Amino acid sequence: MTQDVHRHSFFLIPMTQNVGLTSISLGLVHALLRDGIKVGFVKPIAQPQGPGLQPDLSTYFARTMCHIDAPESITFAHAEELIRTGETSTLMEEVVNIVEQAQAKYDILIIEALIPNVESQVINELNAQMIGCLTANVVPVVSGSREPKELAEAVALANRRYTDQGNLPLAGIIVNKAPAGAEGQRLRAALEALKLPAPILGLVPYEPHLNSPRLMDVVSMLGLKVERPGNVARTRVREVLVAARSVENIIDRLKPGTLVVTAGDRSDVILAAALASQRGVQLAGLLLTCGDPMAPSVANLIVSTQQSSLTVLCSDDDTFAIATRLAGLTTHVSADDPERMQQLLEYVAENMVTQPLRQYAGTQTATRLTPPAFRYRMMQLARAANKRIVLPEGDEPRTLQAAVICHEKKIARCVLLGNPARIHEVASLQGLTLPDDIEILDPDKVRARYVPQLVELRKSKGITPQMAEAQLEDSVVMGTVMLTMDEVDGLVSGAVHTTASTVRPALQLIKTAPGEKLVSSVFFMLMPDQVLVYGDCAINPDPTAEELASIAVQSAESAIAFGVSPRVAMISYSTGSSGTGTDVEKVREATRMAKEARPDLIIDGPMQYDAATVMSVGKQKAPDSPVAGRANVFIFPDLNTGNTTYKAVQRSAGVVSIGPMLQGLRKPVNDLSRGALVDDIVYTIALTAIQATITKK
Repeated sequence: MTQDVHRHSFFLIPMTQNVGLTSISLGLVHALLRDGIKVGFVKPIAQPQGPGLQPDLSTYFARTMCHIDAPESITFAHAEELIRTGETSTLMEEVVNIVEQAQAKYDILIIEALIPNVESQVINELNAQMIGCLTANVVPVVSGSREPKELAEAVALANRRYTDQGNLPLAGIIVNKAPAGAEGQRLRAALEALKLPAPILGLVPYEPHLNSPRLMDVVSMLGLKVERPGNVARTRVREVLVAARSVENIIDRLKPGTLVVTAGDRSDVILAAALASQRGVQLAGLLLTCGDPMAPSVANLIVSTQQSSLTVLCSDDDTFAIATRLAGLTTHVSADDPERMQQLLEYVAENMVTQPLRQYAGTQTATRLTPPAFRYRMMQLARAANKRIVLPEGDEPRTLQAAVICHEKKIARCVLLGNPARIHEVASLQGLTLPDDIEILDPDKVRARYVPQLVELRKSKGITPQMAEAQLEDSVVMGTVMLTMDEVDGLVSGAVHTTASTVRPALQLIKTAPGEKLVSSVFFMLMPDQVLVYGDCAINPDPTAEELASIAVQSAESAIAFGVSPRVAMISYSTGSSGTGTDVEKVREATRMAKEARPDLIIDGPMQYDAATVMSVGKQKAPDSPVAGRANVFIFPDLNTGNTTYKAVQRSAGVVSIGPMLQGLRKPVNDLSRGALVDDIVYTIALTAIQATITKK
């Protein structure tokens, strides 16, 4: 980054109550990081702390979720003391010092204001004074639950209050908790017609599921007793159902994430909840009130049906009291709930437009590809590719959820292989609404049309039509044949099937791309501040020097395709010429062959992992290397080393790994871990779609 890049600060301030300022501020940070901007965050003065007040978590989440070196805030108690003793100017000097130190490190700095509350009347004045002493453009944040004219009046107030006396003009406006869909578009149109003094940076629809607390937090806040733990540590409460009516009137509301509240003597409701759980409906739990235990016969029946996943809670309070307390629970995100905060940041970032801020600040994109930027670009490339991806495990719950997400976000056109009735049943149990135009293909009805193609592809093996039809009962084989016939552009499997079951048909039917001699794999490791590429960690047990050189070239090309400028380190147990032995000699020879094959790539080795990643170690062990200390593509000498390393880094450092992505095939086929999360599958579908645009034919 050049030294003359203009640095700029933006001060986010709430103009209406309950605008979710922290999630908006950090969501904007996440959006700027996603765009490759070198962005920082600071909250100069922390929120008040006291009885009933949650500690300020803005700085904590900026550090842990956005990986920003955010400075420590001034405590509100210290700020109040300086104001009380007439030293407001000293307080503002401390504010300026904190902000300027943070601003020196970044091209854009997001400053979060204090959030007003009834306990402290001084907060509004403090916000105004901070704006007055800082060189920052104000971004008012308003709640979309109000009428357009009310929102415009709040923005006009911010414009009058904070742009007078030589302060900078408003940089933009953010509307949070806006209506969704067509109603949200009408709100945007109405606001734009009112000729606001700044552009709308974000109109973020209200999403109730993002306000879902963990069941364990509900237990803690209400002091509930856990009778049966079930999935209490992992479950979130999306909806509360107070079962005051007869059981037939509540069955339709027994949905995933529902906490059923009923008196302990309502055996009919208890049995209905247990039956729903047994059928796969992932209820948040069952809360029994009035201090009444379940009837012994009912409790024994639940035990006999092995309802281990249904959490049962109890309270001595009556149903009305519990319902009232549940309605008043805070929706703030706890410090130990990073999953929910990550979802909030991603959601807010998706609804932000950062171009006005980037133009305003005159910034340039950073050269290092950050994980948010990588994920964002991957989704953009996948949308642009508009590829058709077959999912052989169409009735697998995680795969089904991922397909719906990909469909809704237009990441890919997914083809679900499976019995339509079964797929709709699984969707219903997961609380999913399948789009009408999502494609479902019943293997039993189309199998015959793929028999001739499979016979032709495997004629050298003497396969008969009867044998082909039997093999096509495997949905992965059918999906692979579809790929050979160009009916689809890629295949993703492995949530249920083994790696061998996914890869073997591809090797037999798809075969390697022109000029490629083997198939290998890479993982994209999303480290806190950059994306690393690891190969080969999934396919080749003990590659020869020639194969290792091919893996290096394939991995470098994959890195380039996804926006990573490769600096390839050939990993070994020694660096340079310091070690001997057959293993290190293999890596040395592979390095020579890779450089000879692709002199345009930056490749060096053999190299130890610390020499490849730590600048000080790299300078000591390989002072003349263009890779040492700066490597971002790592080629491991064998599968044992590669697989162990990627899993150790993934688990120990808590990083996201995307892959394995297969390289060298004529058409893209990718394998999933059987422990893959829904997001993992979405990312794999996206990278498969991108591969389909660059794979050699």
